[in-house]
Amino acid sequence: MAEQLTVTLIKSGIGKPEKHRLVLLGLGLNKLNKSVVLKNTPEIRGMINKISHMVKVTE
Repeated sequence: MAEQLTVTLIKSGIGKPEKHRLVLLGLGLNKLNKSVVLKNTPEIRGMINKISHMVKVTE
């Protein structure tokens, strides 16, 4: 398993449930096509699974 993940926002959070928007903010994704590098932890993986339809993940 990779130590770091690159997460890119590919779908806007506008019109999505409040929980999804809060997860995006928690991951540091606030603009479309923005990428962030995060540690591969169970907590981060859970957040990504919650919004998997809105992000692209590469290891």
